[in-house]
Formats: sequence, structure tokens, C-alpha cells
Amino acid sequence: MKVLVAAPLHEKALEVLKNAGFEIVYEEYPDEDRLLELVRDADAIIVRSKPKVTRKVIEAAPKLKVIGRAGVGLDNIDLEAAKERGIKVVNSPGASSRSVAELAVGLMFAVARKIAFADRKMREGVWAKKQCMGIELEGKTIGVIGFGRIGYEVAKIANALGMKVLLYDPKPNEERAKEVGGKFVSLEELLKESDVVTLHVPLLDATYHLINEERLKLMKKTAILINAARGAVVDTEALVKALQEGWIYGAGLDVFEEEPLPADHPLTKLDNVVLTPHIGASTEEAQMRAGVQVAEQIVEILKG
Repeated sequence: MKVLVAAPLHEKALEVLKNAGFEIVYEEYPDEDRLLELVRDADAIIVRSKPKVTRKVIEAAPKLKVIGRAGVGLDNIDLEAAKERGIKVVNSPGASSRSVAELAVGLMFAVARKIAFADRKMREGVWAKKQCMGIELEGKTIGVIGFGRIGYEVAKIANALGMKVLLYDPKPNEERAKEVGGKFVSLEELLKESDVVTLHVPLLDATYHLINEERLKLMKKTAILINAARGAVVDTEALVKALQEGWIYGAGLDVFEEEPLPADHPLTKLDNVVLTPHIGASTEEAQMRAGVQVAEQIVEILKG
């Protein structure tokens, strides 16, 4: 059986496929024309956030039985076309939860203690000790919006840091909340009471611009906003205004409405925001887990 690996995959994941006796064809991010050639005799294909597995690609692969996405989202796979052909689609949703959570907490510290700003000033030859007055996180209130896998991990770390944990989720799980010392409240109460607000929701119609001008104005002037979920959960224009005019203390962002973020974007001109290039899942451990989980599911499906 032939497995087409069309994106970088951890060695351990490739080992899982080899040990199952599959033939592996490896080509990193082929364009659509090349992909159409490669899938002709493939039994399985593995991708990351790219390449796109379109209807055209699926129709060009008569032997295809399973599509694997090493990672979380399935936005680059035509699920309808796969379903029509009875092709299974698998992914690894839990693989990067801890990594994203640790980045969110890292951003909290970076904003609270002005770490990126201080580093920038040092490189400019400026000893900016006075400008780098920060705040502690212990004893502060964190508001976690979206209490799934990642929200849970963030709350667990925040609880260990001695923070008070408020939670908002349309489907509250009280048992899980108890484990992290968390309390479910309304979105409005969470925004008004929290010193740090961190977002861990998927991008849906209901979460598009969930954090808009009106909701930013509910937040404390001393509050920090963290977004390591999806860019469009926050109205960027409103956030820029909030940061410029001091409605909130600062923000830590790993995701943006437009990615890559344009070099001249207003966010890049502000000192009270820390920016990272969508690296939430970019750890050795998350990449290894994502690959291995998908490889194991593919082995199971192809070996029946």
C-alpha cells in the first residue's frame, strides 16, 4: 500500500508507517498539478495546513481510502467530496493543546513584564529600566474564554500560578472546572472582572469578532488580552484602537486576521503588544504527537 506524505512529518511518524510495511512517497508541499500526479495510486495521503486536498485531487485518486491531517483544523480538505467517496478523514486535535497553552501563558508573562519591549530596547543600546515597570500574575484573575482542551490546560497552569480562574463556555463542564479551581460566569462578567482575558475558541459564525469594540470597553484598563486561537475572533481595528487609546494594558497575539501580518500593520508600531507568527503548535513535542497520532490512525484504517 502506498502512503503519500505531502508535508513535513516527524521521523517517528514515518517510522510508524514504515513498520506497517507501507511504501512511502514523500514530497513536501507539492502544487496542485504535481499533487494530481502523485495521488493517482495512493491509498492514503498525509497533509498539514497545506497542500489543499480539493475535490479535483480526490477525484484523481481512485484508490484513496484515507486522508490524514497532521494537526487540528480540516479547512484545507474537501470533506464533502471525501464523504461522497467513503474516504475517511483523520486528524490529531489534541496533539498541540499543551504547546498552545504554554505559548498563551508565555505571552501573558511577556506582556505583563514587558519582556519583548525590554529586549528590543537592550538591542538598541537603551537601558530602559524605568519604562519596564510591570505587573505580577499571582493573585490576579484570569478569564478563559472557551474551556476545551487548550482552555483547560491554560486554566490548570494559571491555577498553579496562584491566579483566580473564571471560565466562559456555552457548554459548561463543572467537573473539569473543579479540577482547575475555575468558576463559570457570563461573558460580560468575565470581561469586567478579569486581569487577563485569554481566547481558546474555534472560529465559527458565533465567534467571529467575538471581542469587538463594545467588549473591549468592558475590560479593565489594566487588563491584558491574549489570542492564540484564531485571528478573526478579535476585531483587529477595534483592538488597535484599544491599545492606542489605553482602554486595556496590552495584548499578546499569535494569530491575526491576515496572515502573514503585513510588515507595516498598525500592530507592529505599538509597544504594548507582543506578536508571534502563529507558532502555538510549533514545538518538537506537538509536531511529533500530531504526526504519530495520524500515522497510527492511517495504519489502523488501511490494515482494517
